[in-house]
Amino acid sequence: MNSTKSTFTNIDEYIAGFSEETQVLLQSMRQTIRNAAPEANEKISYMMPTFDLNGNLVHFAAYKNHIGFYPA
Repeated sequence: MNSTKSTFTNIDEYIAGFSEETQVLLQSMRQTIRNAAPEANEKISYMMPTFDLNGNLVHFAAYKNHIGFYPA
C-alpha cells in the first residue's frame, strides 16, 4: 500500500494504493459483495472499504500477506 497516503475518501482510492496483483483481488472482493448486496452503499469506515446497508454491513482490507474480511 502507498504509505504516503494516510486517508482515503473512497474505495477506488484505497485500492489504487496497492500492487496490481492485490488490486485485482480487492476488486474481485468488491464485486462479490456488490453482487450479494446490490443496494448497499460504498464508503470508507475505520480506514477500510465498507459496504453500508442500514449500518455497516461488511469491511475488507488488504495487508502484507492477506486480505481481511470483516462482517459487521
